[in-house]
Amino acid sequence: MCSSSVSGAQPSEIDDDPDECVSEVGDIGDRALHSNRNSFSESLNNLSGEDVLLPSYGFWCRDRTASRAIPTVPLPEEIISLSIDVVSRNEDKKQVSFRLENTNKLLPKWLEYGSCMTHLAVFGILGVLTRYLLQKLFGPGGAGVTSDQTILYLDLPSNMVGSFLMGWWGVVFKADISYVSDFLAIGLSTGYLGSLTTFSGWNQKMLELSVQGHWPFALLGNLIGLFLAAYSIIFGIETSKGFRHLLKRCSGSDIAISRKTWRVDSYKRHLAVWAVLLVMLGCLWSVSGILVKEEFRNDSSETHLWLACIIGPVGVWIRWFLARLNGRGLGKTGLLKWLPFGTLIANVSAACIMAALATVEKEVNTKTCNIIVTGVQFGFLGCLSTVSTFISEFNAMRESKHPWRAYAYVMVTICASFCLGTLIYSLPVWAKGYK
Repeated sequence: MCSSSVSGAQPSEIDDDPDECVSEVGDIGDRALHSNRNSFSESLNNLSGEDVLLPSYGFWCRDRTASRAIPTVPLPEEIISLSIDVVSRNEDKKQVSFRLENTNKLLPKWLEYGSCMTHLAVFGILGVLTRYLLQKLFGPGGAGVTSDQTILYLDLPSNMVGSFLMGWWGVVFKADISYVSDFLAIGLSTGYLGSLTTFSGWNQKMLELSVQGHWPFALLGNLIGLFLAAYSIIFGIETSKGFRHLLKRCSGSDIAISRKTWRVDSYKRHLAVWAVLLVMLGCLWSVSGILVKEEFRNDSSETHLWLACIIGPVGVWIRWFLARLNGRGLGKTGLLKWLPFGTLIANVSAACIMAALATVEKEVNTKTCNIIVTGVQFGFLGCLSTVSTFISEFNAMRESKHPWRAYAYVMVTICASFCLGTLIYSLPVWAKGYK
């Protein structure tokens, strides 16, 4: 038996196969807010001493090997570790059930959706701004590490940083962040990290290399991009586990226990946080709108950035709603339940739309069109697609009982995006001889 609580606010439905739960590791969208509450409460009550929490990904799962006799005597330090794990597991169950119970009583549906979408919008804009800063820092005008003409594409640093931070905020420390605020956990992982990283931008740069005849570069760019992102999240998980262990040794207690005063666990606190974020969102949109007009009038190269900040949250919201398809499978029987269709659809569709807009930009080739297309690509499509969620799902599948699923998922995502992008972008460019 396995149920997930990976998106913080509420867990998803119970699944009979723990390995199929990996498709819900990255995000489960609005299913995390209001569905399957009763079933999850029952699952908490039914958890016994043989149930374990997979702390890396936030799943309650029954250890099917726990009932087997182990003819070895545990070492003293192993007994101490086991005792700590049992106490921690009981505390985690109490915390989850307490938060679940209070959320059901205090938060109406409109406040859940409103607060969650505001968190996603604010953190999504911050992710767009961070991605732009990393492009400038490591791009041709900065350190000169990345470029449009090499396999080290412009969005590679942001994809690596986002994957690394996913190991911290979206894997190891996600339960602790959720203990403070469920919506903060969603905002950081789905909003900020999902917008900081972009799959569509990565795919488009590989298409542009292939159009120029650099097919080996395009192939290596996909391989290196996947390799660096995959090891970034592994490095993030390992370093965060070490940091967490260090904090526990220094403080002598779990992080969540020392954060009780910061918990957003009442109706008034939720309203206060929502009000602050609404003001922040209004300021960000207002400043972006003013700067779009000013920069466009001055013919600045940064005009697309502020347009991206305005429309970026729409991409985050769509990706979040699509994430409800993760772990559902196809049809009534739930075929291919291990495949996260929500993330797959978001990434492939964003890559296709970006390729189509790039073709339109080549055809029209005017200042206004270039600004709008670049802004939509960088903001809306950059936020609609994600590498952080994609790579966390890949890493979870790789560590499951069926590691081949991870590579099948990667092949389906990358090959579908690249092949469709070739039909949409590369063929028209070759046929009409665009420069």
